[in-house]
Amino acid sequence: MLDAIWGFFIIGGILTAAALGRMDMVTAAVLSGGKSAVELAITMSGVVAMWSGILKIAEKGGMIDSLSEKLTPAMDFLFPSVPRHHKARQYIAANFAANFLGLGWAATPAGLMAMKELQKLNKEKDCATGAMCMFLTINMSSLQLVTVNILAYRTEYGSAAPAEIVGVGIAATFITTLVGIVAAKIMDRTG
Repeated sequence: MLDAIWGFFIIGGILTAAALGRMDMVTAAVLSGGKSAVELAITMSGVVAMWSGILKIAEKGGMIDSLSEKLTPAMDFLFPSVPRHHKARQYIAANFAANFLGLGWAATPAGLMAMKELQKLNKEKDCATGAMCMFLTINMSSLQLVTVNILAYRTEYGSAAPAEIVGVGIAATFITTLVGIVAAKIMDRTG
């Protein structure tokens, strides 16, 4: 569906530019957009590499295991069907830590491994468990304390005060995460 919407906008824009005799604007936009995309990708790759490295050091240094232990009460509430010392909890903790720091791209490998481990606990392989749904819900609610990627984007595009959105970001992610957890808990009881 989303591909059809984007296709409509792109084709509609090109046809409108052609009808108005402004294909030069389309060409300029394509070239400048491509340039901006490459510049942003280079900037973000540095940010991703640094934070992924820090997360890997934390994992090797035992900080992720320690975090997983400290999160035991929350994990027991959110994932009651996942045994306490299961590998899935360690990956979930690593994913939450990376997301909490606003490093969604660094959280992806841990998130994929968490889902793989949660699938091992799943008795019905073609249907998601409550734990899987809760994990996905929390990830989609954008649980973040510091929105590092947004700060990097705002800095890259010349914002005078890139950190001014931190307070609003914290409030928004707190509310969306809380609503997501409540909804997932309700759906888990009704399902």
